[in-house]
Amino acid sequence: MSHISDDLRVRRTQKLIREALIALIEEQSFDAITVGEIASRAMVSRTAFYRYYEDKYDLVMKIFEEMITLMNQEFDTFRYDALRTMKPRITGKTWGQIFAYSEEVLPPYVALFEHVVQYERLYLALLGKKGSPWFVTNLRTYLARMVQERLRDLLKVLTGQERIASRVIEDGFVPAQIAALLVDTIIWWLEQERPYSPKKIATYYYRMMCAILKDVPTWE
Repeated sequence: MSHISDDLRVRRTQKLIREALIALIEEQSFDAITVGEIASRAMVSRTAFYRYYEDKYDLVMKIFEEMITLMNQEFDTFRYDALRTMKPRITGKTWGQIFAYSEEVLPPYVALFEHVVQYERLYLALLGKKGSPWFVTNLRTYLARMVQERLRDLLKVLTGQERIASRVIEDGFVPAQIAALLVDTIIWWLEQERPYSPKKIATYYYRMMCAILKDVPTWE
């Protein structure tokens, strides 16, 4: 029983600290925030803060890791079904045809923006004008790796001219641009107070992504 109480106390303290961080970012820039201010706003001691986090950057890293885990759960719920559905459609098609304009948007992209809505205050605080450039860079880096993995999977089922695309995918240029586009889309959407539904903004992002990808094999 004591173990359960301890776990609840730890989770409650961590929740208070993270909520304090978000509230402070909404008032001032992340760079200006101190550990003392976070602890004071959370109504915990500095000792309690350092029991769980090394500094404010470690706090953001822990939040980042949990957000990435949640994002993967949302994305991977649909990933394998989407790939299985996609494979028959791409058989015999060129890279350009696969990324041609379409009204359809795969469910993972809609789920991703629904996930952003669920954690809107956190994303807006960390990605917004008062947020952490360090966090933005880490998010872009992670998303670029994820995009690169997805495109590599696609290249495995394609042959011939489409292999030209592998250079700008393998050197990371295209994945970095796709990831930056996604992060910038999320930031704009939240800062504009979500003028489009998750499905609509996912569709717009998907179309922009396809517009970039469909011409990649012609870049040589």
